[in-house]
Amino acid sequence: MPIWDFLSGQFIDVIHWTDDTRGTMVWRFDRQGHEIKYGAKLTVREGQAGVFVHEGQVADVFTPGLYMLETNNMPVMTSLQHWDHGFQSPFKSEVYFVNTTRLSNMKWGTKNPIMCRDPEFGPVRLRAFGTYTIRVSDPAKFLAEIVGTDGNFTADEISYQIRNIIVQAFSQSIAQSGIPVLDMAANTADVSKLVADAIAPTIAGYGLELPELYIENISLPPAVEKAMDARTSRGLAGNLDDHMKWKAAEAMGQPGSAAGGAMEMGFGAQLGMSMAQQQTGGPWGGAPQPASAAPPPPPPVEHVWHIAENGQTSGPYSKARLGRMAVDGQFSRASLVWTAGQDGWKRAADVTELAQLFTIMPPPPPPPVG
Repeated sequence: MPIWDFLSGQFIDVIHWTDDTRGTMVWRFDRQGHEIKYGAKLTVREGQAGVFVHEGQVADVFTPGLYMLETNNMPVMTSLQHWDHGFQSPFKSEVYFVNTTRLSNMKWGTKNPIMCRDPEFGPVRLRAFGTYTIRVSDPAKFLAEIVGTDGNFTADEISYQIRNIIVQAFSQSIAQSGIPVLDMAANTADVSKLVADAIAPTIAGYGLELPELYIENISLPPAVEKAMDARTSRGLAGNLDDHMKWKAAEAMGQPGSAAGGAMEMGFGAQLGMSMAQQQTGGPWGGAPQPASAAPPPPPPVEHVWHIAENGQTSGPYSKARLGRMAVDGQFSRASLVWTAGQDGWKRAADVTELAQLFTIMPPPPPPPVG
């Protein structure tokens, strides 16, 4: 092998990464045993960050741009400085490219129901699911805390941990929010914000952030949903008696339907039986049945009376009581009486109903004849 080919095999002039996948978060530049050439070009594209790791420690983080690796104090060594090691430098430097774009449409959901207390239904179990967007906010911390030495780290490797954090924060936020179950659908944006604020410190410790968190659905157990559907149906029906009458009238207006035909047959049979009874004089063709006697009229309402005497009233008294008072001399023809429906006070003698009380007693004797 010519010496130039050997030397060129030891040099890498351009360090870059183009990602054609949907979920790769960290990719390590594959050196294949080669050292990085002094003066090589490092290209960091938009949506990326370059992390230099020298001898196992993060040395520097490069933002998007083009860099010439020429500075002596950088942890990038060239094999030309180590001829005595046969182009095998003892200083090992690695370059990790970190994807800093948003990874969207990440799924989360409750594996088991969440117990919460609702002011209307009492203790209920809830399930929820949705999506979130994740992004690397601190490449160095993310590499140190999560990735380690993984040369091809994907979002699937951390999605399970993120989902557990979201579910735990969701449970706490629902319990503390006090939002009724029936109003949660109208407040999913507020609940999402509560969950995102609750998990932000934990996620930041991983060098990550969640720019977006969505709750797509909050569901109840099937038994509770069935009870709510029945309650909604009763509310739509309104007054059940009027609802049944309307359904019967609607069925009668459809002669071709089974309900309309059945009701027409029923009414026809009833009309035929009525006509047969009128012609034969009875339900079995016998003598005409006498008409049922009319019910007796209700008994008349008994009046009660009030008595006015010396500017004061007393009573009420029944007619029988007034009769006893007339015998005892406590009630006379000149006594003023009133009852409900009567126009003003009247003398007892002028009231037909009370005048009868004084006919059982003889009138006062006439004056003596002189």
